Amino acid sequence: MSASAMNLTKRLLSGAAIATVALVLAACSDEKKETASTAPTEASETAANPATDAITTASTAAAPASTEAKPAAGTEVAQSTAAPVKVELPSSEGSVDQAKLLEPGVLPEMALGEANAPVTIVEYMSMTCPHCAAFHNNTFEAIKTKYIDSGKVRFIVREFPFDPRAAAAFMLARCAPEGQYFPMISMLFKQQQQWAAAQNGRDALLQISKLAGFTQESFEACLTNQKLLDDVNSVMQRGAKDFGVQSTPTFFVNGEHYSGDMSVDVMSALIDSKL
Repeated sequence: MSASAMNLTKRLLSGAAIATVALVLAACSDEKKETASTAPTEASETAANPATDAITTASTAAAPASTEAKPAAGTEVAQSTAAPVKVELPSSEGSVDQAKLLEPGVLPEMALGEANAPVTIVEYMSMTCPHCAAFHNNTFEAIKTKYIDSGKVRFIVREFPFDPRAAAAFMLARCAPEGQYFPMISMLFKQQQQWAAAQNGRDALLQISKLAGFTQESFEACLTNQKLLDDVNSVMQRGAKDFGVQSTPTFFVNGEHYSGDMSVDVMSALIDSKL
């Protein structure tokens, strides 16, 4: 391997990138939700560990005040048969020209779903962003089954790496065998905590990549591909310059701009509103 190639790999995967990742955990999303009132680091930790958050919420909700009277049996029945609470739609942050948004970029579009689906969603995401991981680990599969596989939604993913490790992860997904981009993205998000802040990012990503069929040689070849790195960064720069992307995840739903992680119910309601 040439000296320049080795330097590129070091820049992408060095332990120094951990400091950058820490900044991303605070900056990757400016979600306009109730959780935005907490400190950025706390919000990131909660998003990265939804199981802990769920346990905490359940434990506090399950502890009524000792002086509260036990509800009558009929009350419980009434609650169980009550109509579901209407989901509040997220606020749009504006819109972009849909035709311009869907123009080809420097890299092939990574998309799932029918090209003529009535709803098109474009997501800009960063691989080291815990909010992006939360969306893909907790929401995406349900949306895929309900809307993408049924022909109602075309879903496009675009790279918006905030740091060198996110760029390296995207490069590896692009280098994966044909048809394996989304499975690679899914695997990396599920194991985000194992590689995004690891002391040795190179070794952590190498071990995960081997599960996807990479050899050490193909791994090194991918991460020393300067053109691929430049193209990934170009996708990010276009998103920021042309469409105003400033945080991740950012979604464009039929051209309407929304920021932040969404639950299955919220995204489903948003999609339904566009059908």
